[in-house]
Amino acid sequence: MKSRAGAAGIAWFLAAFFYFYQYALRSAPAVMMPQLSAALGLSTIGVASLVGLFYYGYSPFALVAGAAIDRFGAKAVVPAGALMTAAGALLFGIGSVNAANIGRFMQGAGGVFSFVGAVYIIGKHFPDSRAATLIGATQMLGMAGGSAGQFLVGPLITRGVAWDRLWIGMGIIGLLLTVALFVILPQREGPVQRGPWLKRSAVALGVVAKNPQSILCGIIAGLLFIPTNILDMIWGVRFLQEAHGFSYGDAVIRSATVPVGWIIGCPLLGMLSDRLGRRKPVIIGGGCVLFACLVWILYGDADVLPPYVLGIVAGVASGSAMIPYTVIKEAHPRELNGTATGLMNFLCFTFSALVGPVFGWIMGSVSGGRQTGPEHYQTTFQPLLYGVGLAILLTCLLKETGSAVRVPVRRLEAA
Repeated sequence: MKSRAGAAGIAWFLAAFFYFYQYALRSAPAVMMPQLSAALGLSTIGVASLVGLFYYGYSPFALVAGAAIDRFGAKAVVPAGALMTAAGALLFGIGSVNAANIGRFMQGAGGVFSFVGAVYIIGKHFPDSRAATLIGATQMLGMAGGSAGQFLVGPLITRGVAWDRLWIGMGIIGLLLTVALFVILPQREGPVQRGPWLKRSAVALGVVAKNPQSILCGIIAGLLFIPTNILDMIWGVRFLQEAHGFSYGDAVIRSATVPVGWIIGCPLLGMLSDRLGRRKPVIIGGGCVLFACLVWILYGDADVLPPYVLGIVAGVASGSAMIPYTVIKEAHPRELNGTATGLMNFLCFTFSALVGPVFGWIMGSVSGGRQTGPEHYQTTFQPLLYGVGLAILLTCLLKETGSAVRVPVRRLEAA
C-alpha cells in the first residue's frame, strides 16, 4: 500500500513539474519584450499579441486534454502534451515570426495537459480531504515556474545570453521531460471503455457543462487569474518601468514577486480551505485582498510600502483562484475529474485569450502610440478591478462543496 502511495506521489510530482515547465515558458517573454521586438520586427503591442497566442492554444485544448485523459489515462496522453510543448519552445527559438506564432500556440496547446494530468492523478489516487491542498501545491509549482521564467531568464538576458538560445535550451529540457513522463506515469487502472469514445466524451462534457457550478467556477477563476496572466506576466515589467520609473533589473524582480506570492498562497489557501472544510470564504477573502492590492498597484504610491510586499501579497491573494478547481472537482463524480478540470481551464483561460489583445488595443488607443505613463496604464487596466469585484459577487452564488457540508455526488450513468 505504501509503495502504491509513493508511486502516486512521484507521478503527481512529475506532472506538477511539467506544469512548472510550461509556466516558465509562459512567463519568460515578459522579461525579453525588447529583444523579441527587435529580433522579430514587431511593435511592442505586436509582441504582446504574439505572446498571448499561448492562451489560444491553452483554452481549446483544455477540453481535448480533459476528455482524452478520462478516456485513455494520464500515461497515454500527458507525455504527448509535453512533446508538443517542447516542440513549441524549439519553434519559438528559430527567430521567424511564423515559426514563433506556431510555437507559441503549441506551447499553450501542449502545456494544458500538465495541470489537467496532475489534477486527474490527485482525483484518482488521493483522498478528497487532501484535494485542495494538493491542487494548491500543483499551482505552487506552476507559479514557481512562472517566477523562474522571470527571475532566472531576466538576469541571463541582462548578461547578454541570446534569447533564441534560451528557447532552444528550454525545448531540449522539454524533450527530456517527455521521456521521463512516459517512463514514470502509471498505466491506466481498469479496462479502457469500449464504444464510441467521441460520443461518451461529448456526453461527459455535456454533464459537466450543464452544471451551473461549472460555469460559475470557470468565470470566477478566470476573473481572478487575469491580473496575474495579463497585468503581471505580459505587461508587468513595462508597467513598472514606464509608470513608476524602475530600472529594468528592479522591474523584473518586482514583477516576479507576484508568482512568488502564488507559491506561498496556493498551498496555504488550499490547506486553509481543507482545514475549514469550506471553499467560498477562502475565495471571497482572497478576492477582497486582491482587489485592494490592484487599487494600490494602479493608483497608489509604489514607494510608500516596503519593496516587494505588494507583489507578494497580491500573489498570495490571487492564489484563491485555485479553490474553484477543487469546487468543480467535488461537484462531479470521480470519473469526470479530467473533463471537469479541462472545462474549467477552457473557461478560465478563454478569458485571458480574449481579453489579452483588448488590453493591448486599449493601451494603443489611450496612448496614441506615444510614450506611455501612469495614467495610460490606469485607464487600460481599470477593468481588472471590475472583474475581481464581479468574481467576489459570483462566489456568493456558488454551492458550498467543502467537507463541512458535502453531499456525495452520484456516479455518472453509463452512456
